[in-house]
Amino acid sequence: MKRKQLTTFMLMLLVYALSAFITYTFFIDDLVTIAGMTMPEMEWPPVVYGLANAGIVLVIYGLLGLGGYWFAKKLGLPGIFSEDGNWRRWFFIPMGFGFVCGILLILGDMLFSPFNGFGRFLHPGFPASIFASLSAGIGEEIAFRGFVFGLWALVLNWLFKRFNGRTPALWTANIIAALAFGASHLPIVLMLTGAASIADLNPIALVEVFLLNGLVGLLAGERYMKDGLVAASGVHFWADVIFHVIWGLFS
Repeated sequence: MKRKQLTTFMLMLLVYALSAFITYTFFIDDLVTIAGMTMPEMEWPPVVYGLANAGIVLVIYGLLGLGGYWFAKKLGLPGIFSEDGNWRRWFFIPMGFGFVCGILLILGDMLFSPFNGFGRFLHPGFPASIFASLSAGIGEEIAFRGFVFGLWALVLNWLFKRFNGRTPALWTANIIAALAFGASHLPIVLMLTGAASIADLNPIALVEVFLLNGLVGLLAGERYMKDGLVAASGVHFWADVIFHVIWGLFS
């Protein structure tokens, strides 16, 4: 079963690398526009940048993912996927969670936009939004649920061991990973607002970023504890499909 786990992880990593290659080869203009920047003059053709980013994904996220898998096994967590053979738990439940998260992201975006200082979040154009959703759903889950969650859970589980505190350790790690996931979205908010530092941001914008992204992170973390990285990535991917792909087409 370990071989199947690692094979599944490698397939996820290859999908992420392919999405990164396609994004940076064909849709780099979309990403630069969303960031509010002008496209600099490129020294090499876009395919070179696409291959470079795909290579970075394979190396860095491969190491993060293997580290996260090792943490999961030490903690007695499913790892890449739960081994009960019920594939519906890897697909339909994460899809349902993702749909709920996506709708809440839309409602939150509409609620906060009049007060956050920059309006509604921008979305990649279609079909770049699909590849962006794939990249975020796999890459960010490897980093934040697999590695950050796993590292903190391992440390906290060791600290709480004498108190039989495995569950509090896991949920504390889930909260930490969700907050780190929210914080990772602050650079795009800085670019959207033109703020020089986090201290210059509208407090409402900070609440929006941490609340909405934290919600997705917590639910992805809950699925990660129950059914592994595949399920966590499913929650994230479907949330982004609802918010960035479908809602992006209308907004």
